[in-house]
Amino acid sequence: MERKLYKVDIITRPEKLEELKEALNEIGVLGMTVSQVYGCGVQKGHKEVYRGREYDINLVPKVKIETVICEVPVTQLTDTAQRVLRTGAPGDGKIFVYELTNAVRIRTGDEGPAAIMDE
Repeated sequence: MERKLYKVDIITRPEKLEELKEALNEIGVLGMTVSQVYGCGVQKGHKEVYRGREYDINLVPKVKIETVICEVPVTQLTDTAQRVLRTGAPGDGKIFVYELTNAVRIRTGDEGPAAIMDE
């Protein structure tokens, strides 16, 4: 049976990054890419006061964690992320799961699951 590749994008609060990285490492997620991003969702930002003037801040700082998996069950990854990231307040974030058709390790030419596996 051929293993499927999944890409998982997690967008969440910056202060939760270290806790999430540790939890994902514990379940066997070997690699990830982390980016600082800005966005708005249901919360539509917030207001701040600077030098007596009120400003709408509609893009809130977030982190985006991207990983590709084939051996860790996708439900285990999403369950772990939800457990770690859920505060119950708006702004906890989103998880997006994509099925991939292929991955290629540029250095060796390995394709599919071999491209993301530890050598």
